[in-house]
Amino acid sequence: MSRNRWHILREARALTMARRVPVRFDLAVTTQLEGGNKLRLARQVRQDIWRALRGLRGFAPAVRIEEAACGLRVIAGGQVEGRAPRMHSEERIAHVLENPANRARWLRWAA
Repeated sequence: MSRNRWHILREARALTMARRVPVRFDLAVTTQLEGGNKLRLARQVRQDIWRALRGLRGFAPAVRIEEAACGLRVIAGGQVEGRAPRMHSEERIAHVLENPANRARWLRWAA
């Protein structure tokens, strides 16, 4: 796999984008979003999560988008090799996911 390749796992009602397979969520934060293209949404969320945690050694981001009754359920986080400050890292992910400007940009891009 080249440096710029991501694994995209498609299921009937879900899509997972991850750097490593099998996908592991050592860190995970969940949010709800309105509908949109799952792949485009996963790509944008993954990029922002990576930017927020790129200094975390051994971090491999993963995003799972699942269809839900009221839109899309987004699980963002990923795998961490070694020790990591879990609570602090998950707070940073939550901050990215709940940022109104990020959410608006993601939904525009995924429309």
